[in-house]
Amino acid sequence: MLADVGHIVVVDDDPTLRQMVTRFLEDHNVPTKTASNKTELNRHFLGSHPSLIILDLRLGQEDGLDLLREIRSHSDVPVIITTGHRPDEIDRIVGLELGADDYIVKPFSLRELLARVRAVLRRQEMGRTARAHDPDRGGYRFDGWQLERRGRRLLDPNAKPVALSKGEYALLLAFLEAPQRPLSREHLLLATRVHEDIFDRSIDVQVLRLRRKLEIDPSAPRVIRTERGVGYVFALPVEPF
Repeated sequence: MLADVGHIVVVDDDPTLRQMVTRFLEDHNVPTKTASNKTELNRHFLGSHPSLIILDLRLGQEDGLDLLREIRSHSDVPVIITTGHRPDEIDRIVGLELGADDYIVKPFSLRELLARVRAVLRRQEMGRTARAHDPDRGGYRFDGWQLERRGRRLLDPNAKPVALSKGEYALLLAFLEAPQRPLSREHLLLATRVHEDIFDRSIDVQVLRLRRKLEIDPSAPRVIRTERGVGYVFALPVEPF
C-alpha cells in the first residue's frame, strides 16, 4: 500500500455495508472511518482531513450529488462515488462532472473497491510529485505543432500562437499524454475536472472546439478521431520535449 495514506471516510447510510467495507479496508492497512450523513461527514473535516472519501449518492433523504458539490466547494480531497444499477447512470455522469475522481457500481467487489482506492491515491501522489518539480517544464510536438507547458502556449506549424481556453488546454494535454490510445469520455472528464470551465459542457463539445483549432477539415478529423463505443483517440505521433 502507499506510504502515509492517512485515513479515508466511507459515507453510506447502510450500517452493514459501512462495517463490511471498513473491516476489509482496515484488513488491508487502509485506515478507515465512517459517516452516515452530511453532518457526520462534516465532523471529519474539523480535525485532520481525510485522504479520500467513498461517497454513496443515495443517502436516504439526502442527495449525494449535493454533498459532493459541497465537498468540492471547499476541498480537493479525492472522492469515489458509489451508485446503483443502470437507472443511476446519469448520476454517475453528473458526479464525474462535479468532480468525483472515480465511481463504482453496487453491488461491488471489495477487491475492486480497494484497487480503485489505491489507484486514486496513487494518481494523487503522482500529481503531488509532479507539481513538486517544475509543473510547467517541457511540452509536446506533433505534426509541426508545439504545446508548451510554460505559459500553456499552443503554436501552429508556422509558430503562430493559437488561443486555448483552460478546458481546451486540459483536454489537449490529456490527449498528448496518451497519444494513439483510445480514451473514454469518463477518462477525459477525470483528466480535465480540475478546470472549472469543463463542468458545464460535455466532452463532445470540447472536442469539437479543439478540432476547429487543430484540424484542416473538422468535419473529417484526422488528428482527434472518434472511436465508436469508446470515446476519442489522438491519432498522430507525439514527441515530448
